[in-house]
Amino acid sequence: MPAIMDDADIEHLHSPEAIAERLDKGPQANYLRDWVFGGIDGAVTTFAIVAGVAGAALSTKIILILGAANLLADGFSMAAGNYSGVKAEKDDYERLRQMEHRHILETPEGEREEIRQIFAAKGFEGEDLERAVDIITESHERWVQVMLEEEHGAPKTERSALKSGLVTFGAFFVCGAVPLLPFLFAGTQGALTTATVMTGLTFFGIGSLKSRWSTAPWWKSGFETFVIGMVAAGVAYGVGMALKGLVA
Repeated sequence: MPAIMDDADIEHLHSPEAIAERLDKGPQANYLRDWVFGGIDGAVTTFAIVAGVAGAALSTKIILILGAANLLADGFSMAAGNYSGVKAEKDDYERLRQMEHRHILETPEGEREEIRQIFAAKGFEGEDLERAVDIITESHERWVQVMLEEEHGAPKTERSALKSGLVTFGAFFVCGAVPLLPFLFAGTQGALTTATVMTGLTFFGIGSLKSRWSTAPWWKSGFETFVIGMVAAGVAYGVGMALKGLVA
């Protein structure tokens, strides 16, 4: 039997006041996915350029120019793509909201039956089921919200398209700049080895940070991200070596 935890050991306090305050704030939007996505892609794509160009034995100047161009152009492209994707989700959410409003106005009994079947599947029955249906359908907005969440799987939190794009770009730029630093300050000699180590540590750091929001231990999450990133980087370096003869 698991040990009983006190308030200091659990994630949330459970006094009536603490519960009321937490529920009043509601669930908060999480932009971790955008940070991890941007950070990994920034480090991978920039190191891919660095490794590929270094593998082809081109100059430090070319490495820095192509790397900087990738940070700005690809970073902006990723941010714009993520912004558009989140905005498309919000547009679809609004489409579904308007559709449910229209259905309730045009076919209220059919929509009540949907609520009835949804809550029957949750274990409600008899008078309790009918009371639940009455409570939900007496408020038009509550009725629509329940339909959005239960029928269409709409999230309870609304993510900002602008924040998603900015977080993605910020993570891409910060993590993507890491492979360029050795070439910026140390020239070509030994810079690729240093860049490889620093990029590997960046991958591991992103994975370790990600573990704070998962059940995986930090070292396992870090190692998993490290392997994924370094495999991608190794492929890029191999391509650069294979194409070296074409630009020699």
